[in-house]
Amino acid sequence: MTIKDIETKYGFQFPFLYKQLDADGMLDVGEYGPNWFTEVYPTLKDNPPLLLHSYDFESLNLKSVAEEIEELRDPEDYRNINPEFKFIPFAKSGGGDHYCFFLNDEENGDVPIVFVWHDSNEVNYLAKNLQDFIFKVLLIDMSQQDLYNELSDEEFRSDLESVFKSHKKYLTERQNEILESILKREIIDYEINVSPKIVEIARGLLTDHELESIVNEVIPFDKMNKSFKYSNE
Repeated sequence: MTIKDIETKYGFQFPFLYKQLDADGMLDVGEYGPNWFTEVYPTLKDNPPLLLHSYDFESLNLKSVAEEIEELRDPEDYRNINPEFKFIPFAKSGGGDHYCFFLNDEENGDVPIVFVWHDSNEVNYLAKNLQDFIFKVLLIDMSQQDLYNELSDEEFRSDLESVFKSHKKYLTERQNEILESILKREIIDYEINVSPKIVEIARGLLTDHELESIVNEVIPFDKMNKSFKYSNE
């Protein structure tokens, strides 16, 4: 299954950057299965494909992309997605939600990235295009060390540096300058005010407030974080 096969079958064009990622082997994540983490992951770790180390993000190989398109378009599917909506999935969350290109909102070559929930009738806008999405996710990764799985400071920094190295050619000069300067920082502990009564402890190279500020300034998008329903039912 090739990109051209998928485009021809479903009558659309993938964004140029996605085609470039494919040509560079950045979508080659192997077949997910019970032995993926022990057998496949170690072979990818040093030259990470698309957002390999990112939290709750599993890039799909092209065979899986085609299968997921079929699933989302199936009129018998439990989500009852409005057939007018053209979602092209390119990754999934661990829970089965989809990261998609949203073809309906393409503007001047920019195809927005959206998050399609599997268990609630909701779609969230994440970024104006794939390039901005990659930059945003790398920023988020830099702000959130995996404390739950007790990722060491050395592993945290090493993962960030290896991903930045394999992804920098796909970002703008300004985006790279920002990420590079953040990577030189010391790791800090900070608090996230989830609600007036709930405070979470976080650790990373930048705080959630600085992250939000950079996103708003560098990759502004009027629909960022807005949502809509994907089904009329």
